Amino acid sequence: MDAAERRIVGFTAGSHGLVHTYELSIPILLTVWVSEFSTTAAALGVVVTLGYGLFGVGALPGGILVDRFGSKPLILACLAGMAGSFLLVSVSPTLPVLAAAIAVWGLTASVYHPAGLSLLSTSIDQRGTALGYHGIGGNLGIALGPLATALLLLAFDWRLVTAALALPALAVAAYGVTVDVDAALSSDAAATAGVSPEDADEGDSDGEGDSGGAGDPDAETDSSDGTKGEVSLSSIAADTRVLIAGGFLIVFAFVTFSGLYYRTFLTFLPDLLGDVLGGLVDLQLVDPASPYADQFDVGRYLYVAVLTVGVFGQYLGGRIADRVPPEWGLMALMGVLSALALLFIPATGSVATFVAVSLALGVALFTVQPLSQATVAAYSPSEARGLSFGYTYVGIFGIGALGSTLAGTVLTRAGPRELFVVLAVIAALGALAATAVTRFATRRD
Repeated sequence: MDAAERRIVGFTAGSHGLVHTYELSIPILLTVWVSEFSTTAAALGVVVTLGYGLFGVGALPGGILVDRFGSKPLILACLAGMAGSFLLVSVSPTLPVLAAAIAVWGLTASVYHPAGLSLLSTSIDQRGTALGYHGIGGNLGIALGPLATALLLLAFDWRLVTAALALPALAVAAYGVTVDVDAALSSDAAATAGVSPEDADEGDSDGEGDSGGAGDPDAETDSSDGTKGEVSLSSIAADTRVLIAGGFLIVFAFVTFSGLYYRTFLTFLPDLLGDVLGGLVDLQLVDPASPYADQFDVGRYLYVAVLTVGVFGQYLGGRIADRVPPEWGLMALMGVLSALALLFIPATGSVATFVAVSLALGVALFTVQPLSQATVAAYSPSEARGLSFGYTYVGIFGIGALGSTLAGTVLTRAGPRELFVVLAVIAALGALAATAVTRFATRRD
């Protein structure tokens, strides 16, 4: 990667980490808000559902906006919106104002994944590696963001903590303003055409190298920065038909199974880890009588470790995506996830085997993500890349959110053993969907 590409990767990876930092700091703050607003867990559940719901369903209109305005303006708007929402959280006097602030976070955060992934997939030559680094940023936010929030709450008032959380988004946005997206796009286009970036720039200045020339059939719709100009309902419908004709529905089926596995596995994992470890080891980090004893549950530390080792999975997935067709990698990875799910309960017999399988699940789960994103990019045309990632994250975060309900229902009516059998089935269906992609879908990129 050249310098321009590295700056784009750094900008998107930082933005990705912050999206998930805010996403997972909200559950930490719930314990404070219950008493602060003299409300119930049920009422706060509605507030959080509103924000998370918008985070999921907003991905599709977010993808449409990406195709209309380009990725960088949408990422900057996302960062500004998330910072503003947490500043509003910090001064919220009532529960309705808090709900509005969380809703603003969900709405503005929803545009990130279509925008960030569209930018990476169209501007970076080593796409898989870039997606891997992008995923590493997300995993660091997932693992370290809530941990940092919890530790800050031990020393500072929650209003000060939420106001402070707004600052990193503003800093990354300021850095993003300096990132030259057009330089990377020009360099990538020149490399594809087999000419130097300097020659490409000279051609553009003469009007001869412009992709919008008279001989270009897409001249009226595609601009050099990957945007399409005016986007209408008819153009969205046309792009959707193009995606469907190429077999994108099969790709969508895969990402939905992937999202279901992700949410089903992670939603109740802290409790499951704590229950199992509680029966295997007796470790007290603080006085059990301390009001902060629950914050130092050893199960939560293993949960953070599972999320942290996902960093290695993201890197591994990115490297694999640059070396083999990503859909082939997904077939193998979903088979591994199915096998690990079946091994989870037998592994609870000892601390060593339980920790080993838990960490292996963390690595495999996040290895899937760069491969999945590279597959979406490969099976969608560049001019509808934002729309394709919009549909993708409706499947992952929207439909995938049902995994939380599925996990809760199975644990209530049956138990952990049955839950991991269900996870094994979901992963097996994902492997079948990835196989179908290789047979019936048409690569576009």
